[in-house]
Amino acid sequence: MSLQPPSANVEHRQGIVLAASGVLVLSFDALLVRLAGVDPWTVIFWRGMLMALSLSAILLLGGKLQLLPLLRRHWPCILLLATLYGINGTLFVLSVSLTSVANTVVILSSSAFFAAFFSWVLLRERVQRRTWAAIGVSLAGVLTVFAGSLGLESWLGDLLALILALSMGLVLSLMRRFNQIPRMPIVALSGLVMMTLALPYSTPLPLAANQFGWLALMGLVQIPLASVLIMSATRHLSSPEVSLFLLIETVLGPIWVWAALNEQVPPMTLVGGFIILAAIGVHSWLSLREPNRAFAESGPENEPTV
Repeated sequence: MSLQPPSANVEHRQGIVLAASGVLVLSFDALLVRLAGVDPWTVIFWRGMLMALSLSAILLLGGKLQLLPLLRRHWPCILLLATLYGINGTLFVLSVSLTSVANTVVILSSSAFFAAFFSWVLLRERVQRRTWAAIGVSLAGVLTVFAGSLGLESWLGDLLALILALSMGLVLSLMRRFNQIPRMPIVALSGLVMMTLALPYSTPLPLAANQFGWLALMGLVQIPLASVLIMSATRHLSSPEVSLFLLIETVLGPIWVWAALNEQVPPMTLVGGFIILAAIGVHSWLSLREPNRAFAESGPENEPTV
């Protein structure tokens, strides 16, 4: 039986910190979309433009031009990832505009299922049985949320959230496959993709000062920071594990919107959310215990195999 070395344990913890921090920052996303108070396509336009500007400025001012040879070598992968991530950002804004925030983030949590599937197909990664079990329970929670939307106008927003979950699972798996590619240029280019998609439908001007303030906070700080943290976590964790951390947003996203705007959470969404949170809680506890136990059992006399 192969035991994990200390470095693997440290790397796993780094991945957990990155993923949890990124999703915590991301959890304010839906609230900022609501506070901006403009049509979704205008939100998408400014969000994309500001993301591209902020991260491009950081790359230039931070002396990252030495990345250019690497970017030229991997440009097809970078373009693919940026396009998918830009589409994901567009789908999120449209979804929260057509259904409740709670429904969007709860359905998005099912990306763990798609991440596990794509990791198995594309990376030939072995998915732990506990991860499959957590995914199965989480899907039951997602179906519960969908049951509460049957016959309502919000079904289209729920469908977009499900497509987003599938695409997010694919992106996380591809990020792990091409883990040598810098994350920041991908997020910057994804902003241009969003801006291009929204341009024919948006009305970027004029905006009130407070509206632009919320959009600036979203595009310049929140989304770039969250995206880079989550993408960086894929260097240390499997894509199904990273996607399971999106369940943090499942809890916090609706809480922020309820606290600020008093948007009520549908009852069936509460039930589905509880099911999903129970799954991620047990899974995270087991995954944290296992590497620690393996390292403890190896002892000083038994060198762990690499």
